[in-house]
Amino acid sequence: MKAIVTGGAGFIGSHLIDHLLKENFKEIVVLDNMSTGRPENLGHLDKEAPVKICHVDISDERVKLETYFKNADYIFHLAALADIVPSIENPDTYYKSNVHGTFRVLQAAKKIKGLKKFVYSASSSCYGIPDHYPTKENSEIRPEYPYALTKRMGEELLLHWGKLYKLPVVSLRFFNVYGPRSRTSGTYGAVFGVFLAQKIAGTPFTVVGDGNQTRDFTYVTDIADALWSAAKASISNEVFNVGSGNHYSINHLVDLLGGKKTYIPKRPGEPDCTFADISKIKSLLGWKPQISLEIGVRKMLENIDYWKEAPIWTPESIAEETKSWFNALS
Repeated sequence: MKAIVTGGAGFIGSHLIDHLLKENFKEIVVLDNMSTGRPENLGHLDKEAPVKICHVDISDERVKLETYFKNADYIFHLAALADIVPSIENPDTYYKSNVHGTFRVLQAAKKIKGLKKFVYSASSSCYGIPDHYPTKENSEIRPEYPYALTKRMGEELLLHWGKLYKLPVVSLRFFNVYGPRSRTSGTYGAVFGVFLAQKIAGTPFTVVGDGNQTRDFTYVTDIADALWSAAKASISNEVFNVGSGNHYSINHLVDLLGGKKTYIPKRPGEPDCTFADISKIKSLLGWKPQISLEIGVRKMLENIDYWKEAPIWTPESIAEETKSWFNALS
């Protein structure tokens, strides 16, 4: 079997490759421009592993993606730009990566004879601030910022190409993914990376609002398992939520991590709760999460050295970094 993994040197992509190797894939082609991916995320692989890493920008018109996709059985499209603030400040870059990049990957996929499945990594941010929890797949779509919008536009392209060109596609909407190898770049982003760097430095955790807001924290190996479950299933042209089956307050996360906390202003455009209804994926794909938050946090703390080089955020630096967020969404 041959798999294409766009964004394969990234956080989720590298864990997916670990999973595919356990499934005895004979050829895995990684396409990654290394803007957020890291070669080190694949540095643990055996030298004999059937993984070819290609430094490729999928949105670059000069790149002929078809040459990499030839005879592929599965395509896992994870390459994308993430984070809220940069998407507000540079929407053109996000459109090029997340929408045009997805368009180009779909166009290349159309030319593959016998493609078994195209799996797209979508985002639960498409729901914006939902009316109901747990949130079902048929909930209203109302993205709050360009990152969420561009990921949704990519999903719409996927579903349309699946219907019109008879591509076997599936979209997975991920909820609050965390785990080893998550991003450590200078962009202010996911809470785990922020908190772990603060824990290493011995500075207080910067808790947004009162900390009672809850998040559906989903461990990355469960995400990788969901990607393969969607790929190998006979079901196509469907959308599935992927979550932990629960939701947890930020205050509870701080208690698990252990340390002092300080509170910073609540941000506009953020829901008080994210909580996936995962009954559809459990019923149709037979998938269910395996890693509880308590076990996941323990695994993160065991690998905390990974975040030694991550920026240490303070209330002051966060306020400066998120100015455009407040200006745009207030």
